[in-house]
Amino acid sequence: MSGEKSAGPPQAFLLPLGGADAAQRRPRGPQHVGVAGAGLVGRLFAWALSQAGHKVEVFEAGPGPEPRFDGQGAAAFSAAGMLSPLAELDAAEPEVAARGFESLRLWPLIAARLSGQPTMQMDGSLLLAHRQDLGAAERVLARLRVSGFPAAQSLSEAELAALEPALLRGLRAWRLPGEGFINPLEAMTALQQDSQARWHWRRPVIAVEPGRLKLADGVDLRFDWIVDARGLGAKPQLPLRGVRGEVITLSLANHGLTRPVRLLHPRHRVYLVPRSRDQLVLGASEIESEDRSPVSLQSAVELMAAAHSVMPTLAEARIERLDVNLRPALNDNRPFAHCEPGLLQLNGLYRHGWLLAPALVQELLLASGLANLEKP
Repeated sequence: MSGEKSAGPPQAFLLPLGGADAAQRRPRGPQHVGVAGAGLVGRLFAWALSQAGHKVEVFEAGPGPEPRFDGQGAAAFSAAGMLSPLAELDAAEPEVAARGFESLRLWPLIAARLSGQPTMQMDGSLLLAHRQDLGAAERVLARLRVSGFPAAQSLSEAELAALEPALLRGLRAWRLPGEGFINPLEAMTALQQDSQARWHWRRPVIAVEPGRLKLADGVDLRFDWIVDARGLGAKPQLPLRGVRGEVITLSLANHGLTRPVRLLHPRHRVYLVPRSRDQLVLGASEIESEDRSPVSLQSAVELMAAAHSVMPTLAEARIERLDVNLRPALNDNRPFAHCEPGLLQLNGLYRHGWLLAPALVQELLLASGLANLEKP
């Protein structure tokens, strides 16, 4: 899956170790691995590599492992954690859905081995549309029908009411089987705490090459392998841009929503995710800007009005948090995954971080011979 729109390294889902001697170049025995970046990708690599018996050190610009809601922390903390390969076909290519379904298979295997077992739900998601917006909905459904993946299942008003009684009557609805969500805060915490890595906070990496990290303080460090998972911190080595996203966390006791819903709207991609019985996550704007300032009034009003239009009980919800962050993206919005002896790179996951990370990390681990997410 290569792109031609941006300068710099070729963009692809995977550039495997090549050549007839690839097997001979794969590591034998425990390796010393330096990981640049402690977002979702960096934590998943660190966990998998340490579980496989490697000595792992992680270098991160941030002050510590805890979530930050100031626009400066890892974008994974701000995400809703939706695992929705079919719904993403609205704006993504079939390769995203294919890797997404692989991640749907891998996430339960990973979560079962994490302490506390982060909250997951895989009981499907819903697409919703007001009747006046059926034209916009039909365009999305048409992309799903020709994708070759499982079809959206049309629901009658009675079927929707039986599945999700908290939703407005009279909506058009379609069920997407197998989709779900994971709790990002729980999963990020467990991945960091359960790895045997050594974590170096406030140590930003400014450059990587095979077997070598260069830190902002001028220190050069040597390792057997480097994993570059810096997100936007990888600029200018990769031609990345930040895409602003705004998310709202709501509190409403016994809200009644049991699965993620996405509103098919002419202007907004609005989703609502039930993180717990008393908390929901509402998102997300998508703005071509690297502005990290607080959530704008316009975005907050539009998102909340759209959500309230499909779930009337949200009128009594309380705004727990307004969050903003930047999604790392390349010019064609495709991920960049690269493998060569001594270096793994994964970046540009855009709006698909939680959906794509396990599948792409697994491909790179298998290509390098360093680990396998499916095996302890």
